[in-house]
Amino acid sequence: MILLDTCALIWSVNRDRLSREAVRLIERAGSRGALYLSPVSAWEIGVLVSRGRLSLQVPAEAYIAQAFGQPGVRVAALTPEVAVRASTLPGELHEDPADRLLISTAIVMGLRLITRDRRILDYGAAGYLPVVRC
Repeated sequence: MILLDTCALIWSVNRDRLSREAVRLIERAGSRGALYLSPVSAWEIGVLVSRGRLSLQVPAEAYIAQAFGQPGVRVAALTPEVAVRASTLPGELHEDPADRLLISTAIVMGLRLITRDRRILDYGAAGYLPVVRC
């Protein structure tokens, strides 16, 4: 079971820039109904589009509907436990709330997080959560 970081979600939908291992894991998880996306990623994509940092061929809402509507995709619940855990993550980690919520979601739900974010990969390498570089 895996959770995609926002960058991995964008690259997966756009069929761009993913490692072979990430593609294999995404395809396998999708075929088993074990590919999770977070509402946090929907928010991040909306913010990126509204600030002109991400250009899409369709409105953000349609892009999100397409991404979250793919076969095998499940929505990772943004629960109170996830929110509180994000505020109390152990170890050295930056304060980006979106990243903290994604990390917390992965920990609480027992998911591997696919990302290219160096800080998250380092956090995973320190033993706080399983990560895969995309």
